[in-house]
Amino acid sequence: MISNNYFNDNDDLIDHFDSLTPWNEVVDQYEQGFEDFAEYQKSGKEELAFAPGNYEDAIEFYRSTLEAGGDIAGNDISQISKQMDEEGLKYKDGQVGFPKSMLDVVEKIKSAGLLPYGIHRHYGGLGLPSVVQSMLSECVSRGDGSLAITLGCMNLAETVERFGTEEMIHEFVPKMAAGELCGAMALTEPNYGSDLPNLQTKAVKGEDGTWKITGTKRFITHACGFGSAPSIILTLARTGTTTSGARGLSFFLVHSKDVFVASIEKKMGLHCSPTCEVVFENSPGILIGEEGKGLVKYSMAMMNQARLNIAAQAMGIATAAYFEGKKYAEERVQFGKTINNITAVKKMLERMEREVAAMRCILYEASYAVDQYRWKEERGKMKGLSEKDIKKDESFKKWEKLASLFTPLSKYYITEMANLVAYDAMQIHGGSGYTEDYDVARLYRDVRITNIYEGTTQLQTVACIGGIVSGMTETGIYREYLKSEMATFAASQGLNDLFKQFETVVAEFAEIESTPLREELAFEVVESAARFHNSLLLERSIGRSKVERRNYRKSITDAYILDSSATLASNLTKIRGKKKTPVTA
Repeated sequence: MISNNYFNDNDDLIDHFDSLTPWNEVVDQYEQGFEDFAEYQKSGKEELAFAPGNYEDAIEFYRSTLEAGGDIAGNDISQISKQMDEEGLKYKDGQVGFPKSMLDVVEKIKSAGLLPYGIHRHYGGLGLPSVVQSMLSECVSRGDGSLAITLGCMNLAETVERFGTEEMIHEFVPKMAAGELCGAMALTEPNYGSDLPNLQTKAVKGEDGTWKITGTKRFITHACGFGSAPSIILTLARTGTTTSGARGLSFFLVHSKDVFVASIEKKMGLHCSPTCEVVFENSPGILIGEEGKGLVKYSMAMMNQARLNIAAQAMGIATAAYFEGKKYAEERVQFGKTINNITAVKKMLERMEREVAAMRCILYEASYAVDQYRWKEERGKMKGLSEKDIKKDESFKKWEKLASLFTPLSKYYITEMANLVAYDAMQIHGGSGYTEDYDVARLYRDVRITNIYEGTTQLQTVACIGGIVSGMTETGIYREYLKSEMATFAASQGLNDLFKQFETVVAEFAEIESTPLREELAFEVVESAARFHNSLLLERSIGRSKVERRNYRKSITDAYILDSSATLASNLTKIRGKKKTPVTA
């Protein structure tokens, strides 16, 4: 790949930063009246020294962070990605070895002060809103997907921040911010992947009040730690009976020195992301939060953030694949011309371009939704407010519900489309793309996992469908959001017609009483929601964009709406056809 700054060289990403993101609203929510700046003026706390005191300083801080991250992603990470992929990981006697080049570049990220991007500045982190975190993750993932996961795991401290005790927070979070500890999520078991309510790993409380955990977890990323940094493993274990389901599960912090890494998986892609099988044998654990709420509250919150992170990872890999396909097509000569001038290839590139633009819109809108409620919760807890009092805020409730819909919707759409973009990029390369001589082969392999882990596309469909159907009732929150956003610009006839198509799809689906048929057709509704949602965001972006980019944005928006109209028409036909010949239970 060409050495470059992966933030500054991306016109669409720059457009989002400069024009499309409502920064004042984001800053208002994150800074809450610039409280950290005011506290620094009084206390002089070193960790708050870089807290902004106004909008301009905050936005400039975000930009400089992204420029620094984009520089390392383009000029360092991307340059070692092939070497890392070929060298891979080494496993011996429970220990995992990483390529020196990977260790060195993470050390450079740490030295640049970029490592703790998801950790609050009160605990040694950068203090970045979700939108900025997603932008940074996209840039890093464009450089290398494995390394982006490593950084994400080292930022799992945010889960301890949200749900740990003050003692736990002060013991572990600053160490993670300093890169002295890594993090891991231990949910999946050999026989229980998505079926978490039935997992079997057991936690038993001793007479002295300590918990001991026994069982086996599988597919646990970075349970081995990273380099010299051990991991704290956020572990879901059963404290109730085997028949108590989800309510019998609790959430624990376990140190990696107290478990045994039995093996690492030999994977198709992401060769430098350690996927571990972990054996717990009377391993001491520290209970996080309340007993019995491990899945329904803590793990779900952690997974929602992880799903947004994976969406950003897929976004970055798709961007890399698009640029690789475009570059190759502009250089490869066939039949006396470069192949980007061959109609079939040009058509593929144009579709890739508008899908990448749509993916970026839905990613940053989901991140914005998180920003609109998450920091009220965090700041409220810091002030000693109860969860009940925090959730009385109507705006909080609105955006929490919308974020709960937008997160799985974006995870499904971005990861599926990233796979399609990588597929097309390889196709453009022809036979050369099937070799390891070009980066596109690695990108094709790396992106394949994104619509599987942290919940498959099929599970994201289950997570979305209720919020879409209930949200599209006359008083539904999703309908209210869509209508209010459309009222902020002069919606085109195409978008208005698409909205009517979407309403009809949901209405026809809502009439179905058969549970098996609803389950069979849920994807068609979720796909229709994503296509309309993206169409709205793309059209909204036209007026917000810089004048010189508006014609470009309009052209890709018009083409995307046309694609979407055909998809919704097909989905409606399928729903109506199935209603006439319903499946049997």
